[in-house]
Amino acid sequence: MILTVTLNSALDVTYRVPRLRPHASHRVSAVGERPGGKGINVARVLAALGHPVTATGFAGGPAGSLVRELLAASPGVVDALVPCAGTTRRTVAVVDEASGDTTQFNEPGPLISAEEWAAFLARYADLLAGARAVALCGSLPPGVPVGAYAVLVRAARAAGVPVLLDTSGEALRRGVAARPEMIKPNAAELAELTGSRDPLPATRDARRRGAHAVVTSLGPDGLLAATAQGTWRAAPPRALSGNPTGAGDSAVAGLLSGLVEGLDWPDRLARAVALSAATVAAPAAGDFDPRTYEEVRGSVKVTAAQ
Repeated sequence: MILTVTLNSALDVTYRVPRLRPHASHRVSAVGERPGGKGINVARVLAALGHPVTATGFAGGPAGSLVRELLAASPGVVDALVPCAGTTRRTVAVVDEASGDTTQFNEPGPLISAEEWAAFLARYADLLAGARAVALCGSLPPGVPVGAYAVLVRAARAAGVPVLLDTSGEALRRGVAARPEMIKPNAAELAELTGSRDPLPATRDARRRGAHAVVTSLGPDGLLAATAQGTWRAAPPRALSGNPTGAGDSAVAGLLSGLVEGLDWPDRLARAVALSAATVAAPAAGDFDPRTYEEVRGSVKVTAAQ
């Protein structure tokens, strides 16, 4: 199975309004609730691709209970979340139906105690025994050490399990030094890590900092990958309109599934770009539009980057 870790899981709440106007009251036309957080989004996409997947992290309070209830209804995803005393955060997305734009509000997450962190580490060690690959995704909740991902990367490497790390800031800086198999920053996260806003040298710089491979998300322009086998750009055939929330998580699922299946890098990147595009065309994070995925995958342009 593939293991996804979402230390700061969330209850994703989506409001749809006819038009979003500052300083005004709004009548909500539709409300949606889903289990969320980057790793849980990744887990749902992996399951849709046919991979056995287990999701772990923390869940607590009424929101955490609802996350687990909704996760139980997600086909193919095994719930291995660790209970915590605090309440799982909510993320609120407000979709402006007139423009298609989304405004996001992200709560910080529950305070995790030292005892809860130790319980998670024990669960993680048990789960690694049956894992073929691990995705470490998203922000750290309060109380979790800033070097947490470095600890988790080293534990996976000791167990012989490849790791994809998708986080930002100091957690990424420390995590990449632990030498994960892959990291997937976006352009802003890459610039923060390396100090360079030029994606190609910055991606190569990030690889020199410890990751075996660095795949940078360039938004609608696709992906840029620096690996031991070469450097590639992968771009969709056209720009797609829709909601980009979760597109990066779908790219992670594409990269990780490609790793497990032994695909070469161009095929991994084509899958990741197609899944990302298909997520933009879907109504919610953690979903992708199958028709768009099949249409785009065969048309992704993958070229060597110099």
